[in-house]
Formats: sequence, C-alpha cells, structure tokens
Amino acid sequence: MSNGAKVSVPQTLNQSAGDEREQTLRPQDFLDFVGQNKTVERLKIMTGAAAKRGEALSHILFCGPPGLGKTTLALILGQEMNSNVRITSGPVIEKAADLAGLLTGLERADILFIDEIHRLPRVVEEYLYSAMEDFRIDIMIDQGPSARSVSLSIPPFTLVGATTRTGLLSAPLRSRFTLQSRLDYYSAKDLCQIVERSALLLNLQITDDCALEIANRSRGTPRIANNLLRFVRDFTQQKLLTIADQAVARDALEMLEIDRDGLDDMDKKILTVIGQNYNGGPVGLGTVAIAVGEEIQTVEDVHEPYLIQEGYLQRTQQGRVLTSKGWQKIGLAAAGKQQTFL
Repeated sequence: MSNGAKVSVPQTLNQSAGDEREQTLRPQDFLDFVGQNKTVERLKIMTGAAAKRGEALSHILFCGPPGLGKTTLALILGQEMNSNVRITSGPVIEKAADLAGLLTGLERADILFIDEIHRLPRVVEEYLYSAMEDFRIDIMIDQGPSARSVSLSIPPFTLVGATTRTGLLSAPLRSRFTLQSRLDYYSAKDLCQIVERSALLLNLQITDDCALEIANRSRGTPRIANNLLRFVRDFTQQKLLTIADQAVARDALEMLEIDRDGLDDMDKKILTVIGQNYNGGPVGLGTVAIAVGEEIQTVEDVHEPYLIQEGYLQRTQQGRVLTSKGWQKIGLAAAGKQQTFL
C-alpha cells in the first residue's frame, strides 16, 4: 500500500446485516445513486410532482448498454413513489393474455418494469397502446364466429421500459413514453465512488488507488465494477490479506485477463481477428462473430459498443474497421494494414 493512501474502512456489521447487504449492492434511493445526473434530476422532478398531485408517475423509457442502472432506477422510482414494482422482461410476455394478467394484477400507481422491452412480440406491443393511454386493455375471446372483444379496465399505473436497442422499438410505442432517457457510460470518478460504497457493503478495506484500478478496468459500467470488486475481495481473502491496494487489484484483475483499459480476452480476440485475418477490415459483423466463435448479438451488444466508444473500432457501411488505436492494441502500427498476414 502506498504511503498516505486513503482507505475505505468498512462499518461494523453483524452477521445478519452483512448477509442482507451481500444480497444486493443496488442503491436504494436517489441519494445513494451515483452518476447519470441529468436523468436523475429529471426523475426527481417527475416523482416530486406526481407525489404532490397524488397521481401515478408518467411512463418512462430507459435506454443504453446493459449494466448502467436501468433496473436500479426503476426500483428507486418505486421507493420514491411508495409503489410496488413488478419486474418482467419482453421475451417472457409471449401473448396478450400474459400481458393482461400482469396489468390486471397491478394496484393504483404501481410500476410495471419491462426489461428488454424491444423484444415484445408486435401483437402484444399493440395492446400496450390503450393500456398506457386509457388504462384499459381489449382482449379477444374465442375465435371465428363466436369471437368477441372484452374491455378490461386497469388502475392507473406506470410503465417503465428498458432497452439496449432503441431502434428496434416501434415509433407508436416509443412516442407514448413521457420521458425517454439514455444512460451513458460512467466516468472513472463516479465508478470510484460506486466501488468504495460497495466495498463498505462487502466489508472489504480498500485503498483509493485500488478503487481507481478497478474503476479503470470496468468499461464505464457499474455492474462490471461490482463484479470485479467481488473477485478482488475473494482474491484478498484467499491470499490472507487484510486490505486491498492497487497491487492486489492489479494481480487479481490480471488473473481475469482484463487489461488496464478494461478490455477482456474476447475484446482483444475481436480486434486481432479483424487485424490479422482481414487486414484491418472492412469486414462484416457476422463474419467477425463466426471467426471468434461468439453470437452476433453478443458481439454487437456487449463488445462492440465499448470498442467503438474507446476508439479501437469503427463501424462503416462496408463493415467494421480497425482504427490506429486498435492496431496498437494488438501490437501493430496502423501501417501494418499493408502487411500480409498468414
């Protein structure tokens, strides 16, 4: 540990309290939530006004990469509005009857959180239109000549949708959300605060430089930061250490093959394949996915956004292309594009 390094010292926890805190590292209110300042300010305005009127909160759509706090914010909204939060996901709701069961089970001002809402079947999505605007849902009973429509009234509720792919949402559904807010990747400073808070809950002593080391390798994502912190804790305990400093964090994360820029083994494999097999591109995403042995959607949703944001990769009409930074990451200069790879 470096001289003069600040240490986050855990509070004294009894066993039962420690077990409860281990179950979740999610912030419970806006005060504990770090980052996404613009989104949080908008939500405070909406929850405060709705509470004063005694009404249900307006419908909200969160979009952005996974792990940035969409579910956490939905739960905080329930806490702020003193409402129940019902959590489900788009792929689970396969038919209109599934949606009807969810909606009719809600109480006034409850929150229905649908994760991956872009994956709702189109026919189910259309039933949401009247539910969101008029708080009713029309269900077809039977088929053929005996078919009839039954209108079911539902209490005023709040739909909170979350999606990683906004472009797949239909315009009619998207327009029915009062607030559409995109969550961005976190800064290292914000991630340090999150890591330090989580360390207290995990009863782990860490130094400031340890928190920064974890933050720098977390790809701007709190979920990843907390996962890495958990491994650092396990590493620290198994090595019989009393405190985790920068060296401990570095050793632990290198064991996970996560480099100082937050790139994991698959990220580097993607860059290497494009550089060595396809001379830096352009190359199609499907070809890259097959070459690295990964699903197309996983490459596109999990790996590619961070590689593009950090400047390792470019997306063009012809396909994916390595940048000079990408060439350097795989150990070659940009001029290496003219080289012939075997």
